[in-house]
Amino acid sequence: MDGFNAENQQTEASKKAEFNFDSLLDISIEISVEIGRTKMVIGELLSLSKGSTIELDKIAGEPVDIYVNDRLLGKGDMVVVNERLGVRITEIVTPKERVQKLG
Repeated sequence: MDGFNAENQQTEASKKAEFNFDSLLDISIEISVEIGRTKMVIGELLSLSKGSTIELDKIAGEPVDIYVNDRLLGKGDMVVVNERLGVRITEIVTPKERVQKLG
């Protein structure tokens, strides 16, 4: 009898977990891609005009950072798909790396 109860509880728990997971599938998240960063003083910012170039800290061809809700998900390469920019994911950050970034 005890084996049956444990099996039954396990089945119910997995059904609840499945239900909870399925309910998350419609939640919106924000995905952003960072191609680079720079720092400048306000005077430099105010002098920018149409056609100005801002030098970033990344080298051309270097992987871009992919964020989900402002947390690093991984890295990827910029691609063009049907005349639109896209990102091909090349690396996913491990849970251990995510924890290290918090500290």
